[in-house]
Amino acid sequence: MDTREAVFKQIFEANSKKIYHLCYGYTGDDDAANDLLQETFLKVWQNLEKFRNQAQISTWIYRIAVNTCLTYLRSEKRQAKDEITPQFAESKGEEYSEKNEQVALLYKCISKLEESERIIITMVLDEVPYPEIADISGISEGNLRVKIHRIKQKLTELYNHYERL
Repeated sequence: MDTREAVFKQIFEANSKKIYHLCYGYTGDDDAANDLLQETFLKVWQNLEKFRNQAQISTWIYRIAVNTCLTYLRSEKRQAKDEITPQFAESKGEEYSEKNEQVALLYKCISKLEESERIIITMVLDEVPYPEIADISGISEGNLRVKIHRIKQKLTELYNHYERL
């Protein structure tokens, strides 16, 4: 294995779980999320020489993943919120423990958010530091904190609504 492959393997292992969560947050579909994960890391591999260390590599990868997800949503001419249906929750419900049902419901709620809100809350759930989230989303850290607070309020309302159904 040459140095480039070893570096790429390290990058993939350090970032793939977070990027999968991001992709799942956009699509609500395991297969689509895995496809987008692969497409993201193919672009990372193809452009690795172009990375100039001006930001953290994870920030660069998030940007690639977000653009990949947005391109996917546009090209399919559909919104992620249409992709997670009550039938999804019902069909998977028997397989999940109570905790996993709550996680599935959380992702269902996340899929109802606007695109910019989905990426921000997914990164928060992945414990990406706020300065990095601000850098990726292109807003100040102060505005980010306000936005996260509002997103959490929205999610709480959505979650409570679906839990009552």
